[in-house]
Amino acid sequence: MKKIRLLIFLLPAICFFAAGCGENPVGDKIRFGTGGIGGKYYVYGSSLAQMIEENEKNFSFAVKTTSGSAANIRLLREGFLDFAIVQSDTLSDSVNGAGVFKNFDSSTGYAAVAGLYTEACQIIVPKNSPVETVNDLVGKKISVGEKESGVLQNAKEILLAHGLTFEMIVPYYLSFADSAAALESGEIDAFFCTAGVPTAAVSNLAAKCDIRFLPISPEILNNITNIYKGYTVCRIPAGTYRGQDAEILTLGVKAVLVANTELENKQVEFVTKFLFDNAKKIRVAADIDSDLTVNYAVTDIPCAFHAGTAKYYESQGVLVEVYSGAKGQRIIATQD
Repeated sequence: MKKIRLLIFLLPAICFFAAGCGENPVGDKIRFGTGGIGGKYYVYGSSLAQMIEENEKNFSFAVKTTSGSAANIRLLREGFLDFAIVQSDTLSDSVNGAGVFKNFDSSTGYAAVAGLYTEACQIIVPKNSPVETVNDLVGKKISVGEKESGVLQNAKEILLAHGLTFEMIVPYYLSFADSAAALESGEIDAFFCTAGVPTAAVSNLAAKCDIRFLPISPEILNNITNIYKGYTVCRIPAGTYRGQDAEILTLGVKAVLVANTELENKQVEFVTKFLFDNAKKIRVAADIDSDLTVNYAVTDIPCAFHAGTAKYYESQGVLVEVYSGAKGQRIIATQD
């Protein structure tokens, strides 16, 4: 049996939530946290929920729009969500007490199900903008993502890698759809968008007006991927959007499906099996550019797995570390 060897580290934790808020009784509907309309999380979550409901009458979902990854982790821990999609870098921060989770223990109450697909960090400007590089954003009006979104942290880290801070720009905290509308109207000069490509909000914008994507140099990409956990180098193929004639080299993060640890193992195992049995259908429905495999789903996931999903992986000959409830639990996976 192929085995994923996983080392567990226990970190000192500071209580983030009041006692008792971790309870999460499952109601009639399974609450699925996504992101804003116009982003890939919402499309993926809605597509998956609809397919499951059509095939299994015992499942009923309520797909929830949220501010994004950090909000989803908080809502899972507070018992307001049962499943959610989060960025791998935000998930790593939550487990390690970094980024927006610095000085807080936010590592309990949720567990991994599967890495789903790669998200691209996109920085969009009008085609006729004088802004040519990230350094040119000084003093500009920029949407950096909604508060409690993974995009917000990406924007901070990308700007910082170029020697910029939020104090050097005029930040707007908008959803993807609102960012696109604001760029089209001239209200803002640029916006950050981290999502699977093609991203609906960006595609719709490109269909109405000419846009460009700001490049990130290989040197900056190398620095960020070495400093921050959860990032990879990502390429957006030429022709992904109208008017985009060249490949875009940028940062990527993995979209990870996570579950509330109070969910029954049978429910999580069923959803995990459904993901893989229907991977091609979900890919088409959600407009994802790659097929889901077990190897991709379990590689570089910065938190332990739900017991239900671990049971499915075991049936596929893969062992993963199971969530134990320990505060600060995180895993580093290496494969034989």
